[in-house]
Amino acid sequence: MADPSSYRPKPGQIPDSPGVYKFRDEHRRVIYVGKAKSLRQRLANYFQDLASLHPRTRTMVTTAASVEWTVVSTEVEALQLEYSWIKEFDPRFNVKYRDDKSYPYLAVTLNEEFPRVQVMRGAKKKGVRYFGPYGHAWAIRETVDLMLRVFPVRTCSAGVLRNHQQKGRPCLLGYIGKCSAPCVGRVTPEEHRELAEEFCDFMAGRTGTYIRRLEKEMTAAAEEMEYEKAARLRDDIGALKRALEKNAVVLADATDADLIAVAEDELEAAVQIFHVRGGRVRGQRGWVTDKVEAVDTAGLVEHALQQLYGEEKGDAVPKEVLVPALPEDTGAVSQWLSERRGSNVSLRIPQRGDKKDLMETVQRNAQQALALHKTKRASDLTTRSRALEEIAEALGLDSAPLRIECFDISHLQGEDVVASMVVFEDGLARKSEYRRFQIKGFEGQDDVRSMHEVISRRFKRYLAEKDRTGEWIGEDAPEDAPEDDGKRKRFAYPPQLVVVDGGQPQVAAAQRALDELGIDDVAVCGLAKRLEEVWLPHDDDPVVLPRSSEGLYLLQRVRDTAHDFAIRYQRSKRTKRIRISPLDAVPGLGETRKQALIKHFGSVKRLKQATIEQICEVPGMGRKTAESVVVALAQAAPAAPAVNTATGEIIEENDGGSTT
Repeated sequence: MADPSSYRPKPGQIPDSPGVYKFRDEHRRVIYVGKAKSLRQRLANYFQDLASLHPRTRTMVTTAASVEWTVVSTEVEALQLEYSWIKEFDPRFNVKYRDDKSYPYLAVTLNEEFPRVQVMRGAKKKGVRYFGPYGHAWAIRETVDLMLRVFPVRTCSAGVLRNHQQKGRPCLLGYIGKCSAPCVGRVTPEEHRELAEEFCDFMAGRTGTYIRRLEKEMTAAAEEMEYEKAARLRDDIGALKRALEKNAVVLADATDADLIAVAEDELEAAVQIFHVRGGRVRGQRGWVTDKVEAVDTAGLVEHALQQLYGEEKGDAVPKEVLVPALPEDTGAVSQWLSERRGSNVSLRIPQRGDKKDLMETVQRNAQQALALHKTKRASDLTTRSRALEEIAEALGLDSAPLRIECFDISHLQGEDVVASMVVFEDGLARKSEYRRFQIKGFEGQDDVRSMHEVISRRFKRYLAEKDRTGEWIGEDAPEDAPEDDGKRKRFAYPPQLVVVDGGQPQVAAAQRALDELGIDDVAVCGLAKRLEEVWLPHDDDPVVLPRSSEGLYLLQRVRDTAHDFAIRYQRSKRTKRIRISPLDAVPGLGETRKQALIKHFGSVKRLKQATIEQICEVPGMGRKTAESVVVALAQAAPAAPAVNTATGEIIEENDGGSTT
């Protein structure tokens, strides 16, 4: 635990101007990012008597080993820089909202020749119009199914589109009238794009125009005694009205607004957002977070606004944002939102009327989300904590192993030998920290030697990072010590426990690797598959955990994750090796000419039988290259026959290049 006075800046060093500050720990990792109107006043608050600080703030300043700051011109710049640094450094003491799901959007790909309507998740793409988010993908599909009667826009993938263009006949949706079939030219690209834009207009809230137009056409058809057309238009109107009923009107003035509500307790907070477009609730989403920093409702709102709109531009930022509490720098946040939208954005607390009533509904949703999250997490936290405590007790550790790394070796009969490293922090998988290794020190099958090599390489990297960033801090730092940017480095964090997949030999190899590197503060154990026994270095007898033990279950999950990760990597390497073609050895022969050769001759077997003159007939092939192809194919070893694993039958390539 560090003493904040040891790194407190000297009086007068901190400027009295807007800026953003970073606290770093002893390994130079950024652990907290904040902004301030006055850096001098804000940072002075962190260096008070520890007893007067909030417990979370006290934990942060005693974990930190240094503080630094960057001066900016305005509060808006400070807000932008704070958001960028939080996203870049992922500081452990900053509030980070965990999105409770990847919300689906209704997307229209206006960047394609024939725009497509589809469900999309993840990062937004340029040239695509988005509507939502929706709570469930099936809600989008129901809406689209109703609207395709009126707006028969393409919904098929690019592959299906090309397939039907080649066949010259439409798919089923084209036959039943739910697609205008641009693939076979029933409509021109311009007419199809107009349909897609009308679809977007309807989804954006401009609904009355289309319904009134259809009603007029229905009346005219009835007067002309075209009863079948009138009935079809009647059904279309009914479909549109049913689609509208799925999004009831909540604000009568066709408002475009986002309503944000927060429910919180001492430890956690839940945020709920309702997206209202054209007076209708078009989508809903929610986040939960641990309150790892001392933050009030206004601070939570500000963090939510940063996460919600940090990557958005244009119409994705609504004209009005309604919140339960205004951020401390309301003017700066409003200006930042307006810059992202490109026009003025109103940020306020609803005081009366329909908007206040709807805000109360959003607030109730936030409270229910927090209650549900706490119910789920209570059991999870209790179980994980108990598992870590049981592991610490069984292995004789001083404290619970908050970071566990597990290593596994995988190969196929001594070929493509690889290893995996998976990481669990606080009992949960941290996939961004997973690593893969190729065994380079030797060839052949030797799991014990492979384990020694992998552990050595992993912890050599750790020692290198420690020497570069952790050992040279303060006045003892050499002049040429490189600056550290605070980002997470590969292998920069030591685990409290290393788990290897195997028994005594693998454990001994891992411990020997650590001893050779002089590392004595990392525990090692192995989990043998046969009896699920836990082996420790230098012990002749295993540690046997009860079958019902949460600690054993966690070790099994860690081991199985490492095993699966290693197998996937080994299989991918084997697949790449098998797919190597004799043509790869021909210098100067690129993918385009390889494909041209195979297309011309039909198979590698027929290409082997071709003469130099026949190869020269392929467009782009000169005589010198043709001679190289003939030599390479002649020198290539015959490939092993493929085998049907279900029947045991050998699959041979015939002259046509297909398989039997």
